[in-house]
Amino acid sequence: MDRLFKLRENGTTIRTEVMAGLTTFMTMAYILAVNPNILSNFGSGATGMDWTAVFLATAIAAGVMTIAMGLFVNFPVALAPGMGLNAYFATVILASQGKFTFQMGLTAVFISGLIFIVLTVTKVRQLLLVAVPDSLKHAITVGIGLFITIVGLKNSGLMTIAIETDNDVKAHQFTDLLSYETVIHMGSLKDPNVVLCIIGIVLIAILMVLNVRGAILFGILLTTVVGLLMGQVNLGTLTDAKTTWVPDLTKLAFAQFDFPGLIHTGIISVIATFTFVELFDTFGTLVGTANRAGFMKNKEEGNKKVGKAMMVDAIAVSGGALVGTSTVTAFVESAAGVAQGGRTGLTSVTTGVCFLLALFLAPIAALIPGSATAAALIIVGVLMMQSIKEINFQDFVVAIPAFFVIAFIPFTYNIANGISFGIVTYVILATFSRMGGKSEHKVHWLMWVLAVLIVLRYAFFGSEG
Repeated sequence: MDRLFKLRENGTTIRTEVMAGLTTFMTMAYILAVNPNILSNFGSGATGMDWTAVFLATAIAAGVMTIAMGLFVNFPVALAPGMGLNAYFATVILASQGKFTFQMGLTAVFISGLIFIVLTVTKVRQLLLVAVPDSLKHAITVGIGLFITIVGLKNSGLMTIAIETDNDVKAHQFTDLLSYETVIHMGSLKDPNVVLCIIGIVLIAILMVLNVRGAILFGILLTTVVGLLMGQVNLGTLTDAKTTWVPDLTKLAFAQFDFPGLIHTGIISVIATFTFVELFDTFGTLVGTANRAGFMKNKEEGNKKVGKAMMVDAIAVSGGALVGTSTVTAFVESAAGVAQGGRTGLTSVTTGVCFLLALFLAPIAALIPGSATAAALIIVGVLMMQSIKEINFQDFVVAIPAFFVIAFIPFTYNIANGISFGIVTYVILATFSRMGGKSEHKVHWLMWVLAVLIVLRYAFFGSEG
């Protein structure tokens, strides 16, 4: 163990690493319940994805890729299907009204993973991360947090949107909506799903305030118990053929790709969204974890470790799509394990083993009601909002683009829109700022390339292309 993970060199022990790995698993195990619910549209199968297939894919992808991170990089970071991108994945399929299938979605994720591998090998990935200002990276995290919150509110019934239009009238623009009665309502407390979601939010929030490790997971479990008492839990899943105690790997949506369909549909923006968001999300998670673990004190060694971690992360994206789930990425909850003392890959291996053992708990995971996972989504939104403090809103050159990113992601229900408006706005404002004699805001040449590509994309393909 010491030779493999360099325990003494990193000032840690097997016991410390195992405990750190268990802590990381407890803080992120909620993804086992949340991801299958989101990708199957909260168990209804509206996206065409099977709940059991997504559960198996989530556990396998998280387990295998997290173990790989530990063995090949010796880095205490865990990976799993990312929050936000899984909601975006499901939303695109549902909004397309049958034009965009989950097979096309998995194909888009697989392609984005191949792009990551190429960008990482050629070092371009690192160049992209240098080019984009930190303010926009933090704003993307905040915007996705709000996006996740809206998904949780909407799917629990805690928030409803009423649009009164004529039978054949479709209002696509905000100006059109002003012609009709469009109101965002709070869900009725007569709806038991709404009540259960509120209870879940309160329970998770209390556990977080009390600094309970695994607060989100324990909150989901407690909410499920409350739901059981309220009659909102389907006990039939314990005997349902689709959720067996012994994992049926034949249910996996393995390599269910549709390259011709994706090309015919032309959903370039979907691939771009997966690529852009994963770039920024992974960078922040890996660098933040490396800093907290003390690896970045030696920048050369720290950057080398982060570079290797990026390669595993890139392979994980395509690997996750191969077994049938949305983008697999480094989880910020890994910081909990680092805070517990995790310093080596043994922490990751422990977490990965826990995910693989979870394959035998599908019937229990299926008991968890959508309202419980919706509550978790809302609280995860709170966690992602913390990045807003890193944005300097006193400096309008970064404040305005950051605000556009934060506003456009949830309000247009599209992550790509927020990123696009942020990049273009920053390039314009930073350029004029330098023309006015303020030299602190530099525009990397790659930002100009991105801005031009974004403008061309909206000009020729529109917001749906």
